[in-house]
Amino acid sequence: EWALRTACRQMRDWQQRGAPPMHLSVNLAGPQIMRGNIVDTVAGVLDETGLEARYLELEVTETFVMDHVEQVVSILSGLRDLGVRIAVDDFGTGHSSLATLKRLPVDTLKIDRAFVNDLPDDRNDVAIARAILAMARELSLETIAEGVETEQQRKFLAAEGCDYFQGFLLARPLPPEAVEP
Repeated sequence: EWALRTACRQMRDWQQRGAPPMHLSVNLAGPQIMRGNIVDTVAGVLDETGLEARYLELEVTETFVMDHVEQVVSILSGLRDLGVRIAVDDFGTGHSSLATLKRLPVDTLKIDRAFVNDLPDDRNDVAIARAILAMARELSLETIAEGVETEQQRKFLAAEGCDYFQGFLLARPLPPEAVEP
């Protein structure tokens, strides 16, 4: 809750100082989702910080979602009802059922770095990345590739239709003052 509040407060501060529209992603831990009322917590933090829900994206891991499908679907639906975006993190490393995936109220699939590391040279990773990107496109989901460290990886993923990239090629983790508008 502290991390969510701090991140939302920082994003709102950047917006007030002229930052361009962008999404803020915050990881949700499985236990955090299951205990208490995360929907009320998120609503309260958004209200307190003044950040519009449409700028917040909450990330949940594929493995956690698949291990708790019935409980998680209603919780994620409640978060989506607030206007918050939902991302499935580490996609491809768990045991997703495609029947379950189509039921989930999600906006984004994050391709795990395990499938990005050896792009574009490893034919298996090429096939997996293409399959995830094609599936996401057909389900009208945005995609983010994690662990993009080379221009060759970025170019390959961009050519295959990946929407966004995350990794050291773009920037290493930075303190807020290093990225302020």
